[in-house]
Amino acid sequence: MTTQAKSIESMRVQARPAWVRQWLSRETFIAGLFILPSLFGLMTFFVFPTLRGFYLSFTNSDLLTRADFIGLDNYRKLIADGQFWSSLQITTYYVLLNIPFQTALALGLATLVDRLTKSIAVRGVILLPFLIPVVMVTLVWLTIFDFELGPINGFLHLASLPKIAFLNQSLIIPSLAWINTWRHVGYVTLLVFAGLQTIPKELYEAAAIDGAGEWRSFWSVTLPLLRPVMAFVLVTSVIGSFQVWDSVAVAAIPSGGPGGATRVIFWYITNLAFTRFNMGYAAAVAVALFLISLAIALVQLRWFRANTSDLG
Repeated sequence: MTTQAKSIESMRVQARPAWVRQWLSRETFIAGLFILPSLFGLMTFFVFPTLRGFYLSFTNSDLLTRADFIGLDNYRKLIADGQFWSSLQITTYYVLLNIPFQTALALGLATLVDRLTKSIAVRGVILLPFLIPVVMVTLVWLTIFDFELGPINGFLHLASLPKIAFLNQSLIIPSLAWINTWRHVGYVTLLVFAGLQTIPKELYEAAAIDGAGEWRSFWSVTLPLLRPVMAFVLVTSVIGSFQVWDSVAVAAIPSGGPGGATRVIFWYITNLAFTRFNMGYAAAVAVALFLISLAIALVQLRWFRANTSDLG
């Protein structure tokens, strides 16, 4: 290539918008090679199954033999499906029991750890329940809650107090919510603790000079500055709670618990897909759950103004 041609090519490259030059640069190409394995996994195990699920929701797929396109029939059926609304109600009840208590407990623990000790050993102990598999945690707590052999009812019996049927129709969802809280509160505590480390200590000193006590500082300094972290915690926790299935499956397979009390929406989806082989309708229910979770997440992000920070 002649010098003149090189000059023309250089001028052509410089005339491109900055974002085009950035995407065509050698550094971007090398970065793309590094993320390619993760991108392949994301497309294979998340994006494609999601798109496939959306498509199946418009079919009468039975998982094995047919998948004829039926338009919006599954969604019309969904609106009139009493079991769907019942499952959604049970799941919402579970979320309302789980998330507020878990968040408040994690916030309190994180504040105590930040004020009293920042020991790695203490943080490790707090995180330990999260490292135990859900099935194992659920089995252990089901044993603890057992009406005849559980230690809680054993102590109540020794104290001449009436036993508590933790696993009956009215208490099984609160019991499962407690199991989930016990397992996840350590993880949420560490997220909140990390957020506390970003708050300048000078703000607490200024609040103390102005006469603010511990409680006033917590409400006026700590909580407002934890807003982005709390938004992340609540969005991920709520979405995860709406997807509860594993602990319910351990406690209630195959009937859905006493009186159907644990037939959460994920239980309903798996029952439709793999017991009744009604994959098309199961996909429609899953899409409905996705849209509900998306709407709740957007409301939370908007409410907490998660894209801004008071520290900026």
